Amino acid sequence: MTITQTSALPLLRDIFGYDAFRPGQEEIVDAVTAGENVLAIMPTGGGKSLCFQLPALMRDGITVVISPLIALMRDQVRALQEAGVCAGALTSGNTEEETEAVWDAIEEGRLKLLYMAPERLASGAAMGMLRRIGVSFIAVDEAHCVSQWGHDFRPDYLRIGELRRALDVPLAAFTATADQETQEEIVQKLFDGEAPRAFLRGFDRPNIHLAFAAKDSPRRQILDFAAARPGQSGIVYCGTRAKTEDLSNALNAAGHTACFYHGGMDAEDRRIVETRFAREDGLIVVATVAFGMGIDKPDIRWVAHADLSKSIEAYYQEIGRAGRDGAPAETLTLFGPEDIRLRRNQIDEGLAPAERRAADHARLNALLGLAEAMTCRRQTLLAYFGEAAEPCGNCDLCDTPPATFDGTTSVRKALSAILRTDETYGSGHLIDILLGNTTDRVRARRHDDLSVFGCGQEHSKAEWQAVFRQMMGRDLVRPDPERHGALRMTEPALPILKGEASITLRKDTIKAAGRRPAVKALVSDEDAPLLSALKAKRRALAEAQKVPAYVIFPDRTLIEMAENRPQTLDAMARISGVGAKKLDRYGAEFVAVISGETEELHPARRKLAARGVGELYDQLLEVQGQLLYGTCGTLKPLTCSASMLAKVAALRADDEAGLARLLGERRTERFSSAFLDVLRGAG
Repeated sequence: MTITQTSALPLLRDIFGYDAFRPGQEEIVDAVTAGENVLAIMPTGGGKSLCFQLPALMRDGITVVISPLIALMRDQVRALQEAGVCAGALTSGNTEEETEAVWDAIEEGRLKLLYMAPERLASGAAMGMLRRIGVSFIAVDEAHCVSQWGHDFRPDYLRIGELRRALDVPLAAFTATADQETQEEIVQKLFDGEAPRAFLRGFDRPNIHLAFAAKDSPRRQILDFAAARPGQSGIVYCGTRAKTEDLSNALNAAGHTACFYHGGMDAEDRRIVETRFAREDGLIVVATVAFGMGIDKPDIRWVAHADLSKSIEAYYQEIGRAGRDGAPAETLTLFGPEDIRLRRNQIDEGLAPAERRAADHARLNALLGLAEAMTCRRQTLLAYFGEAAEPCGNCDLCDTPPATFDGTTSVRKALSAILRTDETYGSGHLIDILLGNTTDRVRARRHDDLSVFGCGQEHSKAEWQAVFRQMMGRDLVRPDPERHGALRMTEPALPILKGEASITLRKDTIKAAGRRPAVKALVSDEDAPLLSALKAKRRALAEAQKVPAYVIFPDRTLIEMAENRPQTLDAMARISGVGAKKLDRYGAEFVAVISGETEELHPARRKLAARGVGELYDQLLEVQGQLLYGTCGTLKPLTCSASMLAKVAALRADDEAGLARLLGERRTERFSSAFLDVLRGAG
């Protein structure tokens, strides 16, 4: 379809089915449409894709979208095509027919969005092709992949800056997670250091419930958590490939439908899992972080971590895959000493320079600080990204504030042990000193002669481990990469050591997962059967077309249908997410599910319903019927076509000249006055 409109709102309604922008979207759309270079950092589920898809329809030429995964590109292209937009992707996963269709659309000047993987930019032929086809804008999805020290680094993203220079077109970069260092790398590598117009639209995802728990039979904790959420789509992230298979088997044995996913699987097996997860309701995928970018499923209801992530950025990306439709979602992260040891080893065994490893230890400390937080987790999480927030009321610590104690004396003892051993040892040896354990190592180093030896017997070993974890979480101590993980003090620890400041710590109570009430129902008990019926209709349509269910309609749209129960296509058109194309294609079938019957309407009438003027059309049709034989009732019958009435409905109330041109002389004489009265009444 060819689109020439310059106003964003009509397209937002007609194509995407939304009456208004989400917070922060409109400014970004305006800047991208105007051809500015843009860096936009928006939370997952905040509507990043719309911020380059909508401007692509408003600009001349083709917008090239650089996206990291084939599955992600295919899903976005399908969704755009369902909405009536001419979009395509050139990927290694294309069939010959798909590639031919893309080239046909390019040659005919119809294509508006062309998706490509960054790896394709390595080919000189691809660069030449992009010069020839009339590219007017570049959009970069998951722009944090350009950061060489980020958790999702993709080397081919480094070629995008070269592409921008070669095509001499503006570029918009989008990501959900980028700390200050990563933002600076994006600016340097994609924009040659020239600051783009930046939009930081907040990191908060208020619909996601945040929870952490110390490990206590972690398999049982995960099984309990899943059991409290039957039939809901979820992801369990694990630190090892073997654990994904083990937990997947355990979930299946417990009656769930689960499968595993990791980087050691064949590409075809991974593709099967990705396809199943996109299309099946209620499937649980147990995965390593290989199951990451490219998950575009909006109705994931929960994400659990069987092992600790490696940083807050990684954690935020992973939990951000839940609840992208804005409906309630839940998370659970399990953590224990072995997780921290594993993550420390991964950092220390890496090939990064010492300063980078020190920074990575600091990032892990920040995640421990979130795990060991004493007040609202969302406040702690958002503070890491530089945002202030009030207590959220939607995390485990807001639900049940933890027990605390004055940890000043305990922390001072731990810091004294670190200093008296010359900042040379890790927490295990330091705890032995504090507990007075005369191990071979303690005796060999003569640490049983230290004044702090045996001074910490008021705590158990587990409690001291919790003290050291919280000290790292507060960034009072850090492992020293140059000294094989030995703990060294940081500046914030000095006031506590000197008795100039106090500190409060959490009691390390072990809390099992899944004990809090199950997630709130998406709809009321009264609406639940209808929602199930709507989902069944959606699944049947999706399976027939071999597309993910959310390409038909996302959960959020079905929930609104179930709650509002639209009985006509006009009412259906007012449901968020039902654009003109989808109303025309699916509206009658979903109205039929809701009411058992539907109206047969002319296609022109359906399009008006999508624009919210269907009832005006009906009034014009009624007036036309009254004047079929003229005001006297004796003239020759005269009518307007459905498409002509649709055009009348779109006119302004004062456009008499336009109405006359549209109707012609005979119809103007019979209908003009009455039609204008209808238009004025609607205004």
